[in-house]
Amino acid sequence: MEVKKAIEELRKEEKRKFAQSVDLIVNLKGIDLKRENVNLIITFPHKFKDKKICAFFEQKSSLIPTITKPEFQRYKDKKELKELVKDYDFFIAAAPLMPAVATTFGKVLGPAGKMPSPQFGILAKESDELVKQLLERITKSLKIRLKEASIKISIGNEAMKDEELLENFTMAYNEIVNALPKKRDNIKNIMLKLTMTKPIKLEVK
Repeated sequence: MEVKKAIEELRKEEKRKFAQSVDLIVNLKGIDLKRENVNLIITFPHKFKDKKICAFFEQKSSLIPTITKPEFQRYKDKKELKELVKDYDFFIAAAPLMPAVATTFGKVLGPAGKMPSPQFGILAKESDELVKQLLERITKSLKIRLKEASIKISIGNEAMKDEELLENFTMAYNEIVNALPKKRDNIKNIMLKLTMTKPIKLEVK
């Protein structure tokens, strides 16, 4: 089924008391997860979910919850550290603080896939303008680290327009294909579903 038609079919399903997410499932084939390291960031055209973001800065920011260097000491307590990582979806940092961030937070942020990285979350300087730009990008973005032969992500929610969902789908699909070693040859099948519905198999040309 074509993507546009699949979205229309999903909208005919029983309505729930909440806005269900629109989920994309990409099942893969011919990929060795032990040898192929697939990591990517998808920046969607349309925002659909607020993200909780925290910063590691020298100075407190009025734009975002901030942990300054003198406060790092507190997170040597494993319980405090695990609570922090659970509370936030993303972390950003000022570049000069990254060695200290890696030492204090790396052992938990790293495995959780939330470590600030040069491509997504490290700022050369702490300016409000740069922080605003990064926050805008993060709220529209999703990080994927491939751990199994199937990618399951949300691309929007049913409160969005069909055109917005279609554009978010197209961006996600193209980014995933481009990140795969053998591109489309690594894709077994693609499905679309709402939170509470069965998946619909798609035909993507």
